[in-house]
Amino acid sequence: MTEETTAPGGRLQQLEREGDVAADYLEELLDIADLDGDLDIDVDGDRAAVSIVGADLQHLVGSDGVVLDALQELTRLAVYRETGERSRLMLDVSGFRAKRREELAAIAADAVSRARESGQAVRLDPMSPFERKVVHDAVAEAGLSSESEGVEPRRFVVVLPE
Repeated sequence: MTEETTAPGGRLQQLEREGDVAADYLEELLDIADLDGDLDIDVDGDRAAVSIVGADLQHLVGSDGVVLDALQELTRLAVYRETGERSRLMLDVSGFRAKRREELAAIAADAVSRARESGQAVRLDPMSPFERKVVHDAVAEAGLSSESEGVEPRRFVVVLPE
C-alpha cells in the first residue's frame, strides 16, 4: 500500500476510487446490455458500496442472488485490474442485499432466542459468505457467539448458547 492509502484520509480516498471505478464498469455493462439503471456510490464502513436501482433489474439479481454474486465478483476484478488492489466492494441491485440483511437479522434473532431458551446450539441452513457475516454480526450484537461449519457451498452458521 502507498502512503496515501494508509494515511487517515487515504483509505477513504481509496474506497471512493474503488466505487468510481466500479460505477464506470457497471455503467458500461448496463449500456451494453441496454438496461436502465441509476448508480449510487457510497462507502459503508471499510468497503466501497455501489447500488444499481431502476426498473426491472431482477435478472441482474437472479435466483437467490447468484447472478448478483457473480456480477459483484466481476466488478471486484474490474476494480483490481484498474487499481492493483483487492477490493471488498459490495454490490446491491434493486435493494436485494438490503432486504436480505433485514431477513437475516430476523433469522439471527430467532436463532439467538432459541439458543438461549434451549441451552442448545442452533444450526442454520447453508448460507453464502455475505449471509454468514451478517448473521455472525447480528449474533455478536445480541451477546452470543457463533461459528461457521461445513464446506462451501454447504457452509452454515451455528449459534452457540451462553
